[in-house]
This record gives sequence, C-alpha cells and structure tokens, in this order.
Amino acid sequence: MRLGVSLSTHSDDPKEIARAYVEAGYAAAVSPPASLDQPDRVRAIREAFARHDVMLAEVGVWNNMLDPDPNRRAANLEANVDAMALADELGAVCCVNIAGSFHPTRWDGPHPHNLSEEAFELTVQNVRHIIDAARPQRAFYTLETMPWVIPDSADSYLRLIEAVNRPMFGVHLDPVNLINCPSRYYGNAALLRECFAKLGPWIVSCHGKDIIMHDRLTVHLDEVRPGLGTLDYQVFLQELGRLPRDVPLILEHLPQEEYRAAREYVLGMAARVGITFHTPGDAITHLKGETP
Repeated sequence: MRLGVSLSTHSDDPKEIARAYVEAGYAAAVSPPASLDQPDRVRAIREAFARHDVMLAEVGVWNNMLDPDPNRRAANLEANVDAMALADELGAVCCVNIAGSFHPTRWDGPHPHNLSEEAFELTVQNVRHIIDAARPQRAFYTLETMPWVIPDSADSYLRLIEAVNRPMFGVHLDPVNLINCPSRYYGNAALLRECFAKLGPWIVSCHGKDIIMHDRLTVHLDEVRPGLGTLDYQVFLQELGRLPRDVPLILEHLPQEEYRAAREYVLGMAARVGITFHTPGDAITHLKGETP
C-alpha cells in the first residue's frame, strides 16, 4: 500500500514535483497537470515519478458525463477519453471521474434521476465508450463512489462492473462518500468489509478522509480530517492491506497545512494493526546527494 496526496508545489518541473512528494514522505501522488499534446512533459512526468519511486495514482477528470445539455455531455465524454489515454501514457494507476449528474447547474449535485435505470444505462454506455476509444493497456478507468450518484453501494458498483464488461474498468473506493445515512455512519465497519468482500478484485485506488454526523435535525454529515470522525480506519487499513495489488490511498480535501496531521494519523493507525505502507525512505537517502 502507498499513502499519497495532491501536493501544492512552487515548481512546475516534474523532477522537482516528484522530489517534493519524496521529501514529504509520500509514495503516491495525483498526477501533475499535463495533456496528450505535450509528449515531452508526459514523458518527463512519467520518468521523474518512476525514478523517485512515487506512484502516479490517478488522473482526475471531474466533469459531468450526464450533463442535461447534450453538447456539453458529448464534450465531457470526449475529455474522459483523452484523460484515459493520458493516464495510460503516464503509467498512472487509473483515470477517475464520477458518473455524473442530471442536476441542471451543479455537475456533481443530487437529482432524482441520478440513481435511475436511465442513469445506469447511460453510465454503462459512457464507460464502454471511454475504454473502447482510449484502449488503455496499463491504466484503469474508474468511477468514484458517491452518496447520490451511482455507484452508491458495493452492489451498485458490482452491477456496473458486470454490465460494462471491460477488463480495464476498475473500482475507485471512497468509503466516506458512501456514508449517506445514520445506519451506514454507525455501521461503517460492516460497510467497509462489504465493499472489500464484494469489490476487492477490482479495487485499484482509494480516497482517505473521515466523516462526522452532527446532532441537529434532520441529518447533517460533514467530511473531516482523518482521525476527527468515526470512519473505522483499523478495518479500512486491514482490508486494504489484504488486497493483492499495490493500492494507493490518497488523502484529499484538506488545507495543505492539515495533511501532515492526516498522514500521521493514518500511519499511526496502520502501525497499530500491523500494516506497513510503502515509504520513499530509500529514495530520500539517495536524493540527498542528488543535484536538483
């Protein structure tokens, strides 16, 4: 397993960016910005991160493939094709997006049709198109789990996997996003075990954060820094550690100054249950004598 993050750096140089991850103690990263029409930059990123033993965990797209406007929807879909091809060129683990939303103004907002059969069928078509058009050889295409967009459960994701029927369709697990009611909030250990039991063979990347429910009506759930909520990180890390592949866990949605505390909490919980993250310690020793 590798712990990662999206770092803000003062340099746009791939070597300096990769070096920053190593010096911060991370062995996985969100890919720096690049595009297919920048072959030299793509190669430089791939080589720099490989040299420093920092896994490129994901290329995020973050647009709406169910946009109510057909022209925007088509353009967003093709952006996913390009991002999928870019992830493969970079040697990243995956390209990730959400399935999308029928919300008229918010790309990831709730909508009564988001969990409908129409949404399911369109999502199957979209994922097939992306994978068939980009034809990835190394990187997986994934959809992040969500509270009000499919896939919104382990069974929902499993149904998508079976319907899409493409070997390069993988699972991007964000367990906090699945906690959308009190029963899942209080039973999140069972939820985690269910996700890994049903989706384990397909899980290629995870997001790490935490969640807290407030004591006011009706139900108010908020993301918080790992360690400040109720997500059962012992179960999360134990299940993650049983996977047969080297899976990145990416911390997200925090001010830059809070990532150190999040990292320390996750590493501390991992040590408590006897789980070891891959660390860039050897690379740090090597880099101390390297000319920037």
